[in-house]
Amino acid sequence: MTKLAILYYSSTGHGTTMAAELEKAAQAAGAEVRVRHIAETRDPATFAENPAWTANYEATKDLPAATGDDIVWADGVIFGSPTRFGSVASPFQTFFDSLGGLWAQGKLADKAYAAFTSSQTAHGGQETTIVNLYTSLMHFGGILVPPGYTDGLKFVDGNPYGVGHVTGPDNQNELDDATRAALGHLATRVVTIAGKLAQ
Repeated sequence: MTKLAILYYSSTGHGTTMAAELEKAAQAAGAEVRVRHIAETRDPATFAENPAWTANYEATKDLPAATGDDIVWADGVIFGSPTRFGSVASPFQTFFDSLGGLWAQGKLADKAYAAFTSSQTAHGGQETTIVNLYTSLMHFGGILVPPGYTDGLKFVDGNPYGVGHVTGPDNQNELDDATRAALGHLATRVVTIAGKLAQ
């Protein structure tokens, strides 16, 4: 059975919802799935006045947090982070910066990798966030598995690099059907390619 890790950071919960969609699709594709959030690095008191951030923190803080061992375990990995000024959020980068030992041992190489993100606006840095993340994965020696335009549904969501969700300026937008379909396609594609690499 192909092993897929979904490792993500989420502040206000959109990434958590996206990860759950990926998990459902990957399981339907026959994968063993491990979903892990990347631990919050900020003091909860600093975002106490943000109800969505606080709610997501409370909902996930006691769940297993991502570690490098989750990557080593997996045949494929889908990473997720909200966009912060065209790149990943700082807790996500902190997690990545902890992987040097595994990288030096070659334990992050030869796996299928893909990514998802979210931003408040349609041109809020989603493409650069994913491409910047893929640059790091190339340093791993990873096999990039972007969705491209391998299915007609990608012409609807318009993102050949991964999957992006537009949360809106007030962070209230729920996932629409096009984004859910794109997440399902991405999960299925990564599971399929990771399975072939693991043979």
